[in-house]
Amino acid sequence: MSTWFAAGRTLDWAQVDVFAERAYEGNMLAIFPDGRGLTDEQMQSLARETNLSETTFILPTTPEEERAHGVRVRIFTVEEELPFAGHPTLGTASWLWANHALLGGQGEVKLKLNVGTISVRFRKQAEGEAGVYAEMRQRDPEFGASPGQDAIAAACGLAPGDLHRELPPQVVSTGLPFCIVPLASLDALQRLRIDTARMAEALAGTAAKFVYAITPQGKAWRARMPFHGADDPATGSAAGCAISYLVKHGAVPSEAATTIHQGIEVHRPSHIDVRASLRDHAVTDVFVGGRTIPVASGRFTHP
Repeated sequence: MSTWFAAGRTLDWAQVDVFAERAYEGNMLAIFPDGRGLTDEQMQSLARETNLSETTFILPTTPEEERAHGVRVRIFTVEEELPFAGHPTLGTASWLWANHALLGGQGEVKLKLNVGTISVRFRKQAEGEAGVYAEMRQRDPEFGASPGQDAIAAACGLAPGDLHRELPPQVVSTGLPFCIVPLASLDALQRLRIDTARMAEALAGTAAKFVYAITPQGKAWRARMPFHGADDPATGSAAGCAISYLVKHGAVPSEAATTIHQGIEVHRPSHIDVRASLRDHAVTDVFVGGRTIPVASGRFTHP
């Protein structure tokens, strides 16, 4: 290897676009296929180096163990480790579907995340189809507090009248909590600007750190998720919370297939398919799906 590179451990790396219909759309994800031996601090530094919204580290055991019980995966943002996140789950499972010795080409891949085991199922590919389409089942939702509408509106840089009149803000979690904020119009969604200090105050006492703003657009929904100073192109964990909320409040019928479009404002259009069921007043069977497309691979040298 050229002396241009510092001495250190060489790590294989891949990058995929998740919830994308074609390359260079959707949400980017960095994947390190073998993170064994890395400390928490080293994983965090690599996540900062990739500078994507999330980076995952696969911790291999044996192919037989992984087929039977799942593949251990850890998820990091540039700031912290997460117990669960949607597009890293779907993207990492899709990478394993394409590359794993025993799971490759199979109908299901299970990931052992900090939040628990998540199952990802794959659709049979058509000839010439880009990437792979997969769907994950998220945990049954937990519904939390409904923060004050005036405080949430102000923290979003909006007027109270910009919030949806029939759908109040509410914290929901299917593994990672978000405050779902339905808005009255697409115009309001596009004008959304988060005041970080005000939002922290509005969400104080809840489990949520972030808001997921949604608004109806025909039979589909548009969404934005401000994240560390920018828009997240696609947020699968929040999409699961959103469809859980919409089904619970009767805005989307139980078991109806619905699409959430996200990332438009940052030129990374994302297509997130969602559905959930309502049984005996409880929301269950929360599914989030989309396409993953490989776009890059290479090596990192870690000192």
